[in-house]
Amino acid sequence: MPTTNVPPAGQPLPLKVEPIWPNGWWKLMEARIGVIPLPVYVLLLGLIAGFVLTGGLPTEINVAIAVLAVGGFTCGEFGKRLPYLRHVGAAAICATFIPSFLAFHKLLPETLVKGVTDFTKSTNFLYLFIAAIIVGSILSMDRCVLIKGFVKIFVPLACGSIVAMIVGTGVGIALGLGAYRTFYFIVVPIMAGGVGEGAIPLSVGYAGILHQQQGDLFAQILPSVMLGSLSAILLSGLLNYVGERYPQLTGKGRLQPGEHDDMDPAQEEISGHMDVSHIAAAGVTAVSLYLVGLLAFRLFAFPAPVTMLFLAVLVKLTQAVSPKLQEGAFVVYKFFSTAVTYPLLFAIGVAMTPWDKLVSAFTWANLITIVATVMSLMATGFFVGRWMNMYPIETAIVNACHSGQGGTGDVAILTASNRMTLMPFAQIATRIGGAITVTLTLIALARSV
Repeated sequence: MPTTNVPPAGQPLPLKVEPIWPNGWWKLMEARIGVIPLPVYVLLLGLIAGFVLTGGLPTEINVAIAVLAVGGFTCGEFGKRLPYLRHVGAAAICATFIPSFLAFHKLLPETLVKGVTDFTKSTNFLYLFIAAIIVGSILSMDRCVLIKGFVKIFVPLACGSIVAMIVGTGVGIALGLGAYRTFYFIVVPIMAGGVGEGAIPLSVGYAGILHQQQGDLFAQILPSVMLGSLSAILLSGLLNYVGERYPQLTGKGRLQPGEHDDMDPAQEEISGHMDVSHIAAAGVTAVSLYLVGLLAFRLFAFPAPVTMLFLAVLVKLTQAVSPKLQEGAFVVYKFFSTAVTYPLLFAIGVAMTPWDKLVSAFTWANLITIVATVMSLMATGFFVGRWMNMYPIETAIVNACHSGQGGTGDVAILTASNRMTLMPFAQIATRIGGAITVTLTLIALARSV
C-alpha cells in the first residue's frame, strides 16, 4: 500500500517555507521606491555617491536618467507619506521644491546640480513629456465628445479670469498694496502662462512701455508666478481629496458626464496583446507633431505645444491613425505619466525653480492676494462648469492650470490632482489663456501710461 505525506488527524499541516533564492529576492525586487526596485535603488544611490566622490558625474544620458529617477522618486515617496498633506499634492510639491531648496543652499553636490541643470536645459525634455501626454491622452478620448470639451472649456476659463482679476485686485487694494502694483505685478503674472511664455514677454513689454530695466521688472514678476503655481498645486490636490469624498463632483479625469475614452486612462495595467512596433510608431508620431509645432513657432511665433495639441485633435477627429496606433499612443502616455513625472519634477526643481525668488515674495499681503486670486479663478471654474453640466472639479483644475508655472506648473498641478488626462485642456488654459492675458495687459498698460 503506497505511503502518503498526509499527517495524522489532528496534527497541523507543515508550513511551506519558500527558499530565499529566488523567491525571497523576487519579493524584495517588488518592493519599490516609485518605480525603482528597492535593491536597484540602493545600488543607484551607491553608484551616484561613488561617481561624485571620485571626480564627478559623467555627462552621458544614462547617468542623468539615474540621477533624476533616484532624486524624483525619493522626494515623491517622501511627500506620499506625509500625514494629511499627502492628500493635497504633497508628492508633487516635494518633488519640485525640496530639490530647489537643496540646490539653493548647496546641500546637493555641485557636480550633480550642474549635471541636472545642463541636461534639463540642453535637452528640453519637458516638451517630450508634454508631447507624449497630449498625444496619448487625446488619442484615447472619445471622438464624439472631444470637440465639445474643447469648445466648452473656454467659458469657465474666461469667466474665471475676469473674476480672479477683480477679486485679486480688490484684495490687494484692501491690504494696502495699491491697484497698480497688485494688478500688473501680482494678479496678471499669475495668469500670464508661466515663465518662458508669460513672465519674460510680460517683463519685456513692461520695460518697453515704462522705460525701465527688464531684469528689475522680471524680478518683481517672477515670485507671483511661482507662488501662484504653488497655490494652484495645493488647491488642486485638495480638490482631488474632495473628489474622493464626493465622487458625484468629479469625472476622475473626464471633463463632462457621458464622456468615455477609447482606452481607460485610470487603468494601471495594459491588457491584451500589444505590438511593440505600434508603441514605437506612436512615440515617433507624437514627436513628429511636436516638430510641426516647433516649425510653426519659428515661422509664425505660435506656441509649439498649442499647434501640436490642435494637430492631435485633428488627427483624432479625422481618424487619421489606426486603432492599433491609438493603443500604442495610450501606452506611451501611461509610460510617461508613471515613470517620467517625478524625475521631471526633480529636474524642474533643480534647474528651473529659484528658491530665493520664491521666498522673497513671502509677505502676508502678497500671499493673501495670490491665494485669493487663484481661489477665485478655480471657484469660478467650479461653479460655471457645474452650471454648464461639466464636472466641476475637473473644470476647476483646468482653471488652476491658468495660474500655473507654464508647462512645468501643468505637470505639477495635474500630478497633485491625479488628473494627467486633462493635459490637453491644461495647455489651452496655460498657452492660449496666458497669451491672451499678456497681450491684453500690455495693450491696457500702453494706453494708461
